[in-house]
Amino acid sequence: MLTRPMLKALLFLANAAKLGPLLKSGGTMILSVGAYALVFGLWYAVGFVLLILVHELGHYVAARRVGLNVGLPTFIPFLGAWIELKEQPMSVSQEAYVAFAGPFLGTVGATATLWLAGHYESPLLLALAYAGFFINLFNLIPVTPFDGGRIVAILSPRVWLLGLPILLGVFILIPSPMFLVILLLLAPTMWRSLKDVWHGRTPNHNPHYYEVPREARIRYGAYYVLLLAYLCVMTFEVHERLSSMIVA
Repeated sequence: MLTRPMLKALLFLANAAKLGPLLKSGGTMILSVGAYALVFGLWYAVGFVLLILVHELGHYVAARRVGLNVGLPTFIPFLGAWIELKEQPMSVSQEAYVAFAGPFLGTVGATATLWLAGHYESPLLLALAYAGFFINLFNLIPVTPFDGGRIVAILSPRVWLLGLPILLGVFILIPSPMFLVILLLLAPTMWRSLKDVWHGRTPNHNPHYYEVPREARIRYGAYYVLLLAYLCVMTFEVHERLSSMIVA
């Protein structure tokens, strides 16, 4: 027979199991804040992780809206974060929708941070705004598994072939060791995806995966170009403002 203490223990374990994903996501966030704080200071670390969270929540909400089973964001210090899609999109339209939502909401977050930086005349918030614009711009590189690659797939997966030289150019301009680590970690996924494109294979073995109305191609193409242009301009302008502050 189950006693009252045993029932309480079982209820506690059941509630803990429900909170497991939330505790995991929150725990990895705290770990990331601690790691970034060792290099950049606590408040910059908090702001930076929150900007990443805003980006990932864009993916999370979009995936839920199209009915996909998705997990909460998981963070890894100096490598970023991701949401776990427990089931893959059924069409390239779904994939583009979920992919676009991340950098779009992330850009909204960076723009809000820039406004706050001007309102409070805060160099810290200005630096965070620059980081927000840059990471969302970086994610628009048109090669999978970056968000940009998943967006332009609605035009044609062959666009990824143009993304490779862009990725190489970014690495030449910013020869960061962490950037190299990210590239090495993503290289197997990029290679498999490019092989699939070369051999004409489609996700989920669905021959209709890339079939989409022309209107959707034009719409997402316009979304991508407009967001890319905005992020290029804002990243450059905020970088110039930061540089002038450092010189002064």
